[in-house]
Amino acid sequence: MESVLDTSGLGKRYKKNWALRDCTLSLPSGRVAALVGPNGAGKTTLLHLVIGLLRPDAGGVRVFGESPHDNTKLLPRIGFVAQDTPLYRDFTPSELVTMGSKLNRGNWDSDVARNRLAQLGIPPDRAVRKLSGGQRAQVALALALAKRPDLLLLDEPVASLDPLARREFLQALMGSVADTGTTVLLSSHLLGDLERVCDYMIVLNSGRVRLTGDVDDLRANYRQLVGPRHDGAPIPGVTEIVRQSHTDRQSTLLVKTDGPITDPAWTTHDVTLEDLILAHLVETEIRGTHTAWGVPA
Repeated sequence: MESVLDTSGLGKRYKKNWALRDCTLSLPSGRVAALVGPNGAGKTTLLHLVIGLLRPDAGGVRVFGESPHDNTKLLPRIGFVAQDTPLYRDFTPSELVTMGSKLNRGNWDSDVARNRLAQLGIPPDRAVRKLSGGQRAQVALALALAKRPDLLLLDEPVASLDPLARREFLQALMGSVADTGTTVLLSSHLLGDLERVCDYMIVLNSGRVRLTGDVDDLRANYRQLVGPRHDGAPIPGVTEIVRQSHTDRQSTLLVKTDGPITDPAWTTHDVTLEDLILAHLVETEIRGTHTAWGVPA
C-alpha cells in the first residue's frame, strides 16, 4: 500500500536532549492513525517535523515522497490542528473562513467549513473568544478540513475537552474522513477515544518508536497467557514476551505470537489495545519516568 509519510532514523535534539531519536515508521495512505505516548514522548516534535516547522538533526522525513522543510508546495496538501487550537479570538468563525480562503491556495472549499459549522450549530457571527472549548476545537477542525487535505495532522485536539465534546469532535472527524478518504495522524494519550476511531497505531515513548502497525493485525498477533509459573523455557507459538508477572505458582504473560498456542498448560486470552500499548510502555514505569495518561470513563 502506498505510504504518505515515511521517516528513517529521524531525530530532533534540543541542546543536549533528544526529543525524538531513531524514529523509523511508515504511514499507509487512507488510514486513521493514532500517535500514542505519554506527555514528553516526542509526539508534538514528530508532527512539527512532518509539517516542516522543524528541521531534523538526524535521519529524514518524507511526506508524499518529498522533504517538508521549506517546501511550500506541500502545504496545500497538509492540514494541521495544533494542540492549543490557535485561533484569532476576536474573529468570528465566518471571518476565519473568509481569511482562510484568502490565505490558502489549492483546494480550499469555504462551503465545507460553513456547512460543518452549521451542522454543529456553532454561531457563525460570535467572536471565537465567546465560544466554548469544544466549539473552538470544532472551528479549528472545520478550517483544516476546508483545505481538503490529503494528510490531516491533529496534535492532542481533544485533550482539554469534556467527554461529550470529545465524542462530538471525533464523530465530526470520522464523518469527514469517510467522505474524503483523507489520511489522518491523531496524536493523543486518551486511549479509549483512540480505540474507537483509529485503525493504525504508532506508539512513542522517550522519543523512540515502540510499536507500529495495523490495529487489527496487532490485536491478532498478541495474546495474554495464564498458566504455571514460567521458568523461561520456550513456548511454542510465542516469539516475544512483552510483559510478565508471577505469583508463587502462576505466570501471566503478554506475548507476541506467530501461530496458535497449543500447549494445554496455558490459557489464552485476547488483549485490548490499551493493554498492548501500556505493555510496550512499561519501560517508562520501570525507570520512574513521569507519565500522564488519560483513560476516560
